[in-house]
Amino acid sequence: MDGRGADGPVEGGRPVDGRGADGPAGGERAGAVDERWRAGLELWRIPEEIAARAPADPWGHSPTRFAERTDRALAEPEGPTLARVAEALPPGGSVLDVGAGTGAASLPLAAALGELVAVDVSDAMLAELTSRAERLGVPARVVRGRWPAVAAETPAADVAVCAHVVYNVPDLAGFLTELTRHARRRVVLELTGRHPLSWLNPLWQHFHGVTRPSRPTARDVIDIAERLGYDVRHESRQAPLTRFTELEDLAESACRRLCLGPERADDVIAAVVELDMWPVPRDRWFTLWWDSP
Repeated sequence: MDGRGADGPVEGGRPVDGRGADGPAGGERAGAVDERWRAGLELWRIPEEIAARAPADPWGHSPTRFAERTDRALAEPEGPTLARVAEALPPGGSVLDVGAGTGAASLPLAAALGELVAVDVSDAMLAELTSRAERLGVPARVVRGRWPAVAAETPAADVAVCAHVVYNVPDLAGFLTELTRHARRRVVLELTGRHPLSWLNPLWQHFHGVTRPSRPTARDVIDIAERLGYDVRHESRQAPLTRFTELEDLAESACRRLCLGPERADDVIAAVVELDMWPVPRDRWFTLWWDSP
């Protein structure tokens, strides 16, 4: 997954459950909303002087951690995202999973899948997905690359699903347009209510004196999709998983994200306790879907 919510946020603002939510001021074009989205993501760029001191990639993801989450999803498949995919999937149908990671948003539907097309930028993630697909007897075709750059070489499917990716997509309108073109029946998105690294904002202020942004949000994704003409339906729920079960795990992740060395783990734990950040609240997850035109 390109922008997975591994370390997801607490929802901000009003809920967006239901259908046909209020968008921005009437007449605003999809391009204008998309530009606001792009500008919002740009604010998440790590200041160069801080990034230059990072001992590890602050944006990296762990294939092992995502594989564990996929295994939990396989053991207990549930939730509105899987349900919205399943209800549009014909027997033996195909699913296109963009930003597939290790397959948490698609492999739990193995019994109904005739083919899985998985797109991801990570060879390691795709290897984990492929090994699980083989064990489950799911024919899987993998496409390595970033969507929509690889769209031309990717086959269409009955349902396209994209889970915890969109906060890494600057050109969201183009991304969603190509995703919809590749879905014969339905598009399903899963995302956190705010940027998946929002939980770190107090620590950015504490360690670096940097104020992180509060936008974009799931509301903005809905606005863009509606401006593109899609009949968007959506619901939200509390995330089924806690972000961290141990303070030590939080500290390890936070050190990497904050461009700190692992030797600062105790400092991070002390700051988390001082700022009353533990336990970290569960994320709010949103499922958005629309049927293909």
